[in-house]
Amino acid sequence: MRLVVQRVKSASVTVDGSVVSSIGPGSMALVGLHEHDTQEDLEYCCKRLLACKLWENDSGAPWRHSVKQRALEVLCVSQFTLYGKLTKKNQPDYKHAMKAVPAQEMYNAFLGMLKSNYEPEKIKDGIFGAMMDVALVNDGPVTIVIESNGHQVIGGEDDET
Repeated sequence: MRLVVQRVKSASVTVDGSVVSSIGPGSMALVGLHEHDTQEDLEYCCKRLLACKLWENDSGAPWRHSVKQRALEVLCVSQFTLYGKLTKKNQPDYKHAMKAVPAQEMYNAFLGMLKSNYEPEKIKDGIFGAMMDVALVNDGPVTIVIESNGHQVIGGEDDET
């Protein structure tokens, strides 16, 4: 499972000209599911998304507060293209992305897990499988990639701190 998490001042999802979801300050997570992802991957990414410290504390020290500690919102957007690779002909290949039906079930389970581990009304999402216009105002910008495969964050070992 792969999440691309951005700290945002605001974010929204529009489908067919209508805003279907929006948040104020918080995290916007693009969510990609790998063909071999399991419940354990969902649990790991849920924990990390809600616990990653992307905000300063009340004293101004950076990287001390999580979305939960700041009582902020989370917007999740399903994105199978996170598991795309370019072929020799520079065309995207998504063979390692989870197929649509099981991916929708796992994505919904992930949303349910986030809601049960946080305040349900603060977890928002787009429409699975839809063509979406995603708008956001980055805060920083701050972008973190969380990868459950091997329980590592891309760019270094995950030390659980």
